[in-house]
Amino acid sequence: MRKFMSITACVVLALIALILVVLIAYVMYVGLSYERIPDNTGVEIENNQTEKVTLGTEYSIVTYNVGFGAYTHDFSFFMDSGTMKDGTKVTGKNSKAASKETVLGNINGSAELIAKGDYDFVLLQEVDLDSTRSYHVNQYDIFSNTFKDMSRNYGICYDSAFLFYPLTDPHGKSLTALASYSKFEMTSALRRQYPIATDFSKYFDLDRCFVVTRYALENGKELVIANSHMSAYDKGGVIRRQQQEVLNRFLAEEKEKGNYVIVGGDFNHDIAYSDGLFESQQLRPEWVYTMTSDDLTLGYSFYAATNAPTCRSTDIPYEKGVNYTVVLDGFIVSDNIEVTGNFNVDNDFLYSDHNPATMTFRLV
Repeated sequence: MRKFMSITACVVLALIALILVVLIAYVMYVGLSYERIPDNTGVEIENNQTEKVTLGTEYSIVTYNVGFGAYTHDFSFFMDSGTMKDGTKVTGKNSKAASKETVLGNINGSAELIAKGDYDFVLLQEVDLDSTRSYHVNQYDIFSNTFKDMSRNYGICYDSAFLFYPLTDPHGKSLTALASYSKFEMTSALRRQYPIATDFSKYFDLDRCFVVTRYALENGKELVIANSHMSAYDKGGVIRRQQQEVLNRFLAEEKEKGNYVIVGGDFNHDIAYSDGLFESQQLRPEWVYTMTSDDLTLGYSFYAATNAPTCRSTDIPYEKGVNYTVVLDGFIVSDNIEVTGNFNVDNDFLYSDHNPATMTFRLV
């Protein structure tokens, strides 16, 4: 009996040691594979067109976070949590899309939705190139095939090691980009880095950035369009404020040059005073901060419509009038640009946890 217990104890200790070795090796793998892309990294322009942007002409632009193709109405995200108005705590369940067919359906649906608008400029966020969570569907290729007559570029915003979390349904490895398209000749594209958290949460958050695309004008100035995606999960808003400082420095530099500037994207802030504007059975989530034109460099303003929300909570599956919804998507515009229209496409979050935000404008 004593010999049997001794053998059992040795086996248990060996298993514990093996688990510790695997855990240590995995932590080392995640840590060593983590690498931030340097600031001011050039971005390749593909399929460049020859038509020029001109002063006085009205143009259209759309920004759309496509949610890596996962967000059907049934989808809730494991990193999101919230509270119902009756006090019930809720937490998202899913770490990846239900199936490859789901991803293809959502991304093709998103592409068709945008194509119907025939926009001059298209800014997309959370476009997966090769990710476990979206069954390795190259979504950039799908959008590029849809917008085959447009100039394009992409900047990487998430390149993670394989994340074994949650253990029952791992998020896996991700390679994700911000994708920008236009009908006009792009003269350059540059990836600019946002500050992000430096604690362990950095392995789960995107490598936040904005991609700056430039267009030459006949008056010697440039139209500068930035595709941006700011942080969402930031307790206390410390990183958000640092990101705002980086963005404002960029805006000030372009203002000094006399350029025409639009920043479009997912700001992960309420940029339209939209908190409480839409029916909901949930309390305002703690990640919803407010950002207004007063927070921007002088000479810039937010343009964000409120005819429909652009983002829904993902701590529960989507049901209209139940989920908290808000306007997080829109545009920052310099005061030498005349905005002639501003409208959100109410797609009822059919293909993503976001709806597209659009704007028409002319350079004056």
